[in-house]
Amino acid sequence: MTFKHILLTTDLSPQAVRPFATISELAKASGARVTILHVVPDLQVIPHGAPMAPKQSSPVVPREMQKATSELEAQRATLADGVEVETAVISHEDVATGVAEYAAEHDVDLIAISTHGRTGFRHLLIGSVAEAVLRHSPVPVLSFPRPSKKRS
Repeated sequence: MTFKHILLTTDLSPQAVRPFATISELAKASGARVTILHVVPDLQVIPHGAPMAPKQSSPVVPREMQKATSELEAQRATLADGVEVETAVISHEDVATGVAEYAAEHDVDLIAISTHGRTGFRHLLIGSVAEAVLRHSPVPVLSFPRPSKKRS
């Protein structure tokens, strides 16, 4: 399988950069371009006192998108020289659906995502974006799990 466009997702956390080195090598070897994508959650709300009004985006979304854009530039610098890299910040009500839709609309061949490895109540409460991306993705997804603790 040849890759021409790899989507490298990030939530801007330290865990999100785990796939960067591997994807950088893969892109360099295959001549693929890489898009680093961050999805700002857009929790739409109904205006107070107007239950029939259409939902509106949170007023913090534009500020969060601008902040993410500058943080992506720092993450972009960690990829190898010689790899064509672009960054994208979008907003969506559901992060996983936003990733899947972006992949479908931009001819992506592979999605790379890092997992946080949450378990138990935290997994139940927060969920797993990586699992949801796997369910919604129109293309293969390469998942980078949290490193396991070494056994003695």
